[in-house]
Parts: sequence; structure tokens; C-alpha cells
Amino acid sequence: MIKYVAILRGINVAGSKPIKMDDLKKMFEDLKYKNVRTYIQSGNIFFESDITDQGKLENQISERILKIFKFEVPVINRNIKELYRILNINPFLKERNIDISKLHVTFLSGIPQPEKINNIQGKNYEADRFIIIDKEIYLYCAGGYGITKLNNNFFENKLSLKATTRNWKTVLKLIEILEK
Repeated sequence: MIKYVAILRGINVAGSKPIKMDDLKKMFEDLKYKNVRTYIQSGNIFFESDITDQGKLENQISERILKIFKFEVPVINRNIKELYRILNINPFLKERNIDISKLHVTFLSGIPQPEKINNIQGKNYEADRFIIIDKEIYLYCAGGYGITKLNNNFFENKLSLKATTRNWKTVLKLIEILEK
């Protein structure tokens, strides 16, 4: 069995796309996933599956959400090995005096095309910075994520991929829970 976290975008935010975590957990169990657990209301669901094709898992989950809850929700899965890689290669952690409360990771649905990355790199985003490595964007938002231009919509529009973001503290918690 492979340990995964499904990272959902945009549920239970300001009353939008409401899903009770108990209902979401039951939905995952009905899909025959094992050891299903949730973490905070914003859509982090831990589960185990023998399925190795993450795209297939993401489609199963998003299709079931649409069927049961009647709205579309982008779903991005990561396994424990991928989360360890994220932990170990975050380039901002190598900087001196980095304010960890300003760090975020944007999870992408795939690896962006190089020409799309080139179109957004090197531009001025004020004090905010990002580094794209594989299927993740490491963000440093000096003024906080709530006011940055470098949000999910920006990256989805520029990279033509689904995106969802978690702060660094949450990423660490996702790893901690998956280790159990």
C-alpha cells in the first residue's frame, strides 16, 4: 500500500464548496481506500491505496466529489516520498534568516512546460519570490500569501496546470501525519 495525501483546492473557504470532513472521509472509504484520515477543513485527506497511477486516483476522487457534492474540486495527490523530497529540497530553507511563516508550497498537477516557466521567471513580483522544481512551486511571500500576486489563479493561468497551495507549517504537518 502506498501512503498518499489528497490536497483539495478551494473547499470550505469563505462558505464556498462546503464539504464536511466526515462526509469526505466516508467518500474515500467508499472508494475502497484504506486508513483514511483528514486534517483541517481545507481539504487534506490521507489514505492508502495499491493504485500507483496518481492521475487515476485524482480523477476517481474528483469525479466522486462532483457526483456526491455537485461541484468540481481540483485534486492533487502526493505520496510520502514526494513530500520528503519537497522537505529536503526547498531552496528557501538554505537562506539565512528566512522567515518560515512566509514560506509556501504550490502543488501542481504536472510538470510545467519550460516555455511557460520562462514566460513568468525574471519578472518583478515585488518582494515575493518563487522557484519551480518539478511539480512544485516554492514560494516566499514577504507580505504574506493573502496579498501576493503569486497565487493559485496566477500559476494556473500562466502554467496551464491545476494548482493548490499550503503554507510550510501545513506541509510539515502533512509529512508528520503520513509518517504515522
